[in-house]
Amino acid sequence: MAGPFDDEDTPQGQLEVEIGEDAPARLDKALAAAVPEQAALSRSRLMKMIDEGDVFLDGIAVTNPKAKVVEGQVYSLRLAPAVDVETMAEDIPLSVIWEDGDLIVIDKPAGMVVHPAPGTPSGTLVNALLHHCGDTLSGIGGERRPGIVHRIDKDTTGLLVVAKSDRAHHGLAAQFEDHSVNRHYLAVVHGVPAASDPRLRGMRGVSFEAGGILKIATHLARHKTDRQRQAVVWDQGRHAVTRARVIEDLKGGASLVECWLETGRTHQIRVHMSYAGHGLLGDQTYGGKRRLAPKLYGEEAAELGMGFARQALHAATLGFVHPVTGEMLEFSSPLPADMAALIAALR
Repeated sequence: MAGPFDDEDTPQGQLEVEIGEDAPARLDKALAAAVPEQAALSRSRLMKMIDEGDVFLDGIAVTNPKAKVVEGQVYSLRLAPAVDVETMAEDIPLSVIWEDGDLIVIDKPAGMVVHPAPGTPSGTLVNALLHHCGDTLSGIGGERRPGIVHRIDKDTTGLLVVAKSDRAHHGLAAQFEDHSVNRHYLAVVHGVPAASDPRLRGMRGVSFEAGGILKIATHLARHKTDRQRQAVVWDQGRHAVTRARVIEDLKGGASLVECWLETGRTHQIRVHMSYAGHGLLGDQTYGGKRRLAPKLYGEEAAELGMGFARQALHAATLGFVHPVTGEMLEFSSPLPADMAALIAALR
C-alpha cells in the first residue's frame, strides 16, 4: 500500500474502473478485462502502473498485481502524461500519404533508416516523425514517441504505417501479428522465376501455385558467420513464407516481380529470392554474382543494372483496417525514379 490519491497528483486525470461479474480473481487480469478498449491500456502497461503506485482502491495505492479483487470494487487509475523520449526530433522532410490523430502513413525514401540504433542515432524516420508529429503523439507505452509496428530496410523505398497513439499501436500490432496486413512489393531480380523451370521445382521449400505464383516457405535465422545477414535454415529460426509473380520479363536476364509476404521477417524477400536463384539487382548482401549480359541489353543498360546503387525493392502497396475507426485503408506508391529508369533501360 502507498499514500492517498488526490487530484493534485493527476496532471492528465484518472480513469475509474469497476470490477464486473465473473472477473478474473487477480488485480492485473481483472483490470485488463475491465478497462474500456478506447483507453488502450495493455496488460503490460497496467502491470507497470500497478508497480509504480498508479492504481488505487478507496484512495490507497495497490501495488500487488496478484491482489484479490471483488465484484463491484471501483479502482482509480492515475493516467500520467506521456513523457518525452531522449531521441532527438529532427526537421527532416517526409512524404506523408495519410495522417490522422492515431496513425500516419509515410512513403520512405532510399537511404533512410527507420529506427535509431548505435550506428545511426540520428537522421532516421523516428527522428523525423518526432519533429513532424510533435504534440499530436499521445504516447506509446507511456512515452511520447511514434509506434513502429513494422520496418523496411534502409535502402528499400515505399510505404510504412506508424502509430501515433497507444490504441492504434495495439491494433496495428495485432494485425501484423495475425498476418492480415496486405503488403505487396515490386522488385527487379536476376533471371525469370518461371513455373517451367525444373531447377526451381526441385528445390526444397519452393513450389508453384495457380497462375504461376512462386511460393517459398522456409525458416530464417541469423547467418552462422555473418550476424548482419539472414539465412535459410530448416531446423531452427522462424517460419517465413514469400509469394511472387512475374509482372514483366525483361529480355530473360532480369524481370520485374511482385512479391507479397505471409510473414514479415528481417530481409525476407531479399533472402528468399536469393535462395531461389533470383537475387535482387543492386543487393550487395544477397544479390549473388550473376551479371547482366551486355550482348542482351547493351553496354550502357547492363552497366546501369550491375551498378544499381541499392537493392531494387519498393514497398508498393499497403492495406489494413484502421485500428480505431474500423475503416479498410489501402495505399499505393508509384515506383521511385531510380527503379523506373532501371526497368526502362532493361526493356
